Amino acid sequence: MADTTPTPIRRRVLFHGRVQGVGFRYTTASIARRYPVVGFVRNLPDGSVELVAEAESYVLDQFLADLASEFAGNIRQQLVHEATRDELFVRFEIRR
Repeated sequence: MADTTPTPIRRRVLFHGRVQGVGFRYTTASIARRYPVVGFVRNLPDGSVELVAEAESYVLDQFLADLASEFAGNIRQQLVHEATRDELFVRFEIRR
């Protein structure tokens, strides 16, 4: 019998623009609680924000769409990459 369990994927997203000092990480964590996603969000020294999230593809698409909608006036550029699943995540968290 074939395994029909969906395979989660992981994406790394770099957000550029006015994304630090505007509640971006806390809002991201709040939106993440609406979805079955795990991973983290953190500020980077260059003023950008890094998001690493893992879920089924359609869940990630909706999660990122909600985030982009929430911060439409702040995000100047959003770079999305598939990421390797080299770390086990059990929840979504804000990292410092």
